[in-house]
Amino acid sequence: MTPIHEDEHLLVLEKSSGLLSVPGRGPDKQDCLSKRVQDVYPEALIVHRLDQDTSGLLLMARGIEAQRRLSRLFETRQVKKRYVAVVAGHPAQTQAAQAADEEGWRTIDGPILLDWERRPIHIIHPDGKASRSRWRVLDTGETATLIELEPVTGRTHQLRVHMQSIGHPMLGDSLYAPPNIKALSPRLMLHAQELAFAHPFTEAEMAFKIPTAWSASAPYLVI
Repeated sequence: MTPIHEDEHLLVLEKSSGLLSVPGRGPDKQDCLSKRVQDVYPEALIVHRLDQDTSGLLLMARGIEAQRRLSRLFETRQVKKRYVAVVAGHPAQTQAAQAADEEGWRTIDGPILLDWERRPIHIIHPDGKASRSRWRVLDTGETATLIELEPVTGRTHQLRVHMQSIGHPMLGDSLYAPPNIKALSPRLMLHAQELAFAHPFTEAEMAFKIPTAWSASAPYLVI
């Protein structure tokens, strides 16, 4: 597991779709990014996670103090995260009543709650945790749209739940898309593309980006 960036305090890594961020329950779910990294960097500690089916940038701390400082950056929303996704339909049309800002961003506010009887599925529910996501259109095809997303909060499955809640689930999503939408891609079309933050020890501005070549038109997943 070769980091995109490493220094004495942190590691920036690229997680592939299908790989767990941390170990799951059972012997068949022990292979994960954190274990692979710890085989090389025993002091590496998890700071945040990506869903198993999501690809992209993930940050790990090197040691307890680095983990504490990086966790604080996430808790205080000082880490900028941006994703790209391909969603079904045309959200700019269905959400036209909500005005976009000067950069094209629209906002989804929807409290997210674990549906205990259908876990790990999460739902929008008044009893859920306050959650906010921003999104804007990058490209539009006949039946799908390539969008950029920015999670303001960091709830489990937040971006997937929010896009489904406005009627535009992500292609390839095994939890939140109907079968016909899931079948359009062999993987979840969600990628953590950008990560930016101030280094927790030096305060230097850190910014990383792994772009995709995804399309709003079939074939959506360009390998």
